[in-house]
Formats: sequence, structure tokens, C-alpha cells
Amino acid sequence: MTDQLRINKFFTQHGICSRREADRLIEAGRVTINQRIACLGDQVGPHDVIARDGQVIPWGTAPLYIKYYKPVGVTTTSESHVPRNIISEIGHPERIFPIGRLDKDSSGLILLTNDGDIVNKILRTEHGHEREYEVSVDHSFDQMFIDRMTQGIVILDQSTKPCQIDRLGPARFRIILTEGRNRQIRRMCQMLGYRVLTLHRIRIMHVTLDELIPGQWKPLTEEERTRLFQAIGRGSSQTERLAW
Repeated sequence: MTDQLRINKFFTQHGICSRREADRLIEAGRVTINQRIACLGDQVGPHDVIARDGQVIPWGTAPLYIKYYKPVGVTTTSESHVPRNIISEIGHPERIFPIGRLDKDSSGLILLTNDGDIVNKILRTEHGHEREYEVSVDHSFDQMFIDRMTQGIVILDQSTKPCQIDRLGPARFRIILTEGRNRQIRRMCQMLGYRVLTLHRIRIMHVTLDELIPGQWKPLTEEERTRLFQAIGRGSSQTERLAW
């Protein structure tokens, strides 16, 4: 990081919190720049000393890209007061935050990083990045259920995008989404009279759980990082400059 940037973006790039949460910290007077209280919209650079609650946040933290097998019961939040929050469960020494969410009652793959610039490029619906899940429901379904789910279901006053579904059993299926609305699969099933019993994410884009066991995490491999950057349009020359 060599250019001036807004103070709230500094917080996202260092994996501390979202821009909105950063704005709240700034408005509460908890952020300082060179020992003066920061204001919304302030610009900062590597020569500035930024602190939150008196703790200096160093510049130049190396980008981190992690995949984690979230067990059922872990909450996808960076809020430290929440029991079994994902950050405390992982226990990484650097500041990281999750890319997107996975419900407390769901399990499977979630990505974490301290690189705030990639989050929207992965999550935004218009980019069409795939997420794959294995789901079981409370009773068997027929072809009509598959057809309706595939074509789209109106939830929260808006139809879901068409998706791909493959039957795995009388009451189990695999679904591939290109959007990630709040509790989307559970709401879709509920609209058709089904209750989700288990929901397990096995893939985000090209990244899979690989050989991870529940509660385990590891950095993305070089190949996984390269393909990730290609998918979100980050140039290879920029990739080569990153320190891992």
C-alpha cells in the first residue's frame, strides 16, 4: 500500500472490519490518526500512525487467503463477544474476516482474508461466481420440486436466479447457486413446504474443502490463489507482487 486512501478503506484492507463498522468506530471517536481523533472521510498514507482504542494498526500486513471447514454451531461473525465466533474458533494470529456468511446451523467451506478489495468481487451477484451445497430436507421430493427450485423461487419479494440441482437421494440434493442471499436455500425449500435438515457447502468457485476436516483451516494453495485472482480480474503482475 503506497497511495493515500480513505480511513474506512484502510480498516477493510487490514482485515479489521467492514467500511460501515469502521465509520461507526470513527464516529464514536475510537480511531486516531497521528494521535488526533479521526473524522469520516480522512485520507491516510503509510507515513500516518493509525490506532483503534489506542492500539496502533501497522501498515504493510501481508495478504492472507484462507479456507476453513466451518462446523455446525460456529457463527460467521467477527464480533468477539459472540460465543464460538468464527475468528476465535480459527485463532489466526493476524486480523482476518470472513468473505460472506454461512449460517450457524450450516457447515462447510468458507473463505477468510485480510484483503478487503476482493470481497465484493467474490460476493456480488452480477459476477456469477458459483457456490455448491449438499442439502437434506425433512421428506422426499419429486421432479416438480427440482423444476421449481431450478427455475427460481420468490423469496423476500424477489425471485431467485435459476440454479442447477442434482438429486442425491429421496430427500437429498446438490445445488449450485450464483448468488448468496440470506438463508436462501432454506427459504426456497420452505416456500415449497420443506424444512432443511442439513446444509453443507462443498465449493466456492473453484475452491473446495479438499482434505479439510471440521474445524480445520489452511491457506489457499498457489494454484487456488492464482485461479481466484484470474476469476475476479486481478492481473498477474499484481499477483506476483503480493507477499505470502
